[in-house]
Amino acid sequence: MFQRMLIANRGEIAVRVIRACRELGIETVAVYSSADRNAMHVSLADYSVCIGPSSASASYLNIPNVISAAVNSGADAVHPGAGFLAENAFFAEICDQYDLAYIGPTPQVLEIAGDKSNAVRAARDAGVPTLPTSSRCLVDLQTARSELQELGLPAMLKATAGGGGRGLRRILNPRDLVREFTRAQAEARSSFSNPDLYLERLLLGVRHIEVQILGDGRDVISLGERDCSIQRRHQKLIEESPAPRLGTRIRKRMAESAIKLARKLRYQNA
Repeated sequence: MFQRMLIANRGEIAVRVIRACRELGIETVAVYSSADRNAMHVSLADYSVCIGPSSASASYLNIPNVISAAVNSGADAVHPGAGFLAENAFFAEICDQYDLAYIGPTPQVLEIAGDKSNAVRAARDAGVPTLPTSSRCLVDLQTARSELQELGLPAMLKATAGGGGRGLRRILNPRDLVREFTRAQAEARSSFSNPDLYLERLLLGVRHIEVQILGDGRDVISLGERDCSIQRRHQKLIEESPAPRLGTRIRKRMAESAIKLARKLRYQNA
């Protein structure tokens, strides 16, 4: 069992991890930017370390500062939470180099699953149904226009890295792409230190349902699904499990597809 864990996140996510650690008898280290000095997760943790100024790129996304905080505080494990560095394969690899247990998938899995465009390709290779996507990274507006013309409308402009609704924009007509491309790129850069975008066909009037899995690198099981459709600005407000009004056949197919992809990736962790 770990003795001391650093939580490389903030807010409600960090609070939940700290409370879980407390139940398990694990000491916790909170990290914070100068703007979050008085945040709840800082006061709840056993130890706390300031890792930089208010901007996320200079603090929560600053890998040297986070690693330094973990090493200097005597942590033997790092929990990335969600967002920020949680899907960063390089961060997971650096944790391993400093003998810090990384609470999450292996760097090899994150290299694929942490990049949405790579994850889509992996799903297709595993025979899992996917939506049509752009065939290349959208490095500029001209490339995005060309890919949108080939993909068709409506579409969703998405950041390849991270999650939490950052770098996400609906494209219902070509004018939307012109207006939103630079904004989405800037948001992705500030949130994940990665401005890369791609396009995906957008389905209107559908529900957002996720499948929870657990893998040990050899086998994978499904722990059921949850409906996350109630959102504000692409941020989930309510998660309901099991998902209501979901037919048995579709429920089974979704779980089988999630397990199929995770097994293909030799997924380890939750």
